Amino acid sequence: SDLWLEQRTIKPRTRAHYRSLLDHQILPGLGSLTLKGITPEAVRAWHAGMGKATPTLRAHAYGLLRTILGSAVEDELIRVNPCHIRGAGNAKRVHQIKPASVEELSVIVDNMPPRYRLMVLLASWCGLRFGELAELRRSDIDVANRRVKIRRGVVRAAGETIVGSPKTAAGVRDVAIPPHLMPMVEEHLAAYTARARNGLLFPAATGGNLAPSSLYRVFYPAREAAGRPDLRWHDLRHTGAVLAAQTGATLAELMARLGHSTPGAAMRYQHAAQDRDAEIARRLSELVGDKRTY
Repeated sequence: SDLWLEQRTIKPRTRAHYRSLLDHQILPGLGSLTLKGITPEAVRAWHAGMGKATPTLRAHAYGLLRTILGSAVEDELIRVNPCHIRGAGNAKRVHQIKPASVEELSVIVDNMPPRYRLMVLLASWCGLRFGELAELRRSDIDVANRRVKIRRGVVRAAGETIVGSPKTAAGVRDVAIPPHLMPMVEEHLAAYTARARNGLLFPAATGGNLAPSSLYRVFYPAREAAGRPDLRWHDLRHTGAVLAAQTGATLAELMARLGHSTPGAAMRYQHAAQDRDAEIARRLSELVGDKRTY
């Protein structure tokens, strides 16, 4: 497994995730077995032993094991892959995302420190990831054309802060900024961003890239004020995706705006927008009540 991981060309955060899965989920249960000793029965026993408390973690661990053993089949170290548990690589989302409403977003923004208000707005209305936001610099904002250029992202892996290319190749993109945000963009650049082209839009108090924990300390009280203690920071990106889908954006347009390389996630946002539209229709009918208007 160590050799398999060393030979993979993957992002640092993905490598750290795989290392954690190996050390904490896979090797404790299967590390003492030889490759040929990892039978379908052994895999089923190991999978059952992880329990059901953390379905996403269990699915990730199973998926990684299946991939590693698939490589062993390709290298002719074993004849067949012993991972045959149907659906084990998928997990039903435990956290059911409820997008923030425009009104809730307004309350959250009002309750954030001024230097982080634009961060909330870009996360939601432009659907940007935290790592993309934390690495945004003055030169990435095209004020004249109302665009934000996503060229880099920052991640934390194994205690290190690493700046690199976005999560996927599709993550390199230009995102149009809704016109109503431009006054705040210009105000933020004037008040909180260093004049140099490489000045960070949202630097840490001590300089350098902002850590998630520093942002959460001010975001959590703001979401409480909006009555949304369930709203995670990443859910703001989901909110922006649903808002974009509600405008009638096509699947390809959503993928381009959000930096998705596959259509699966964008399709979920379209479905969520459809659900929201059905809710709007239901509420319109409630306005009528028992009165006929036709």
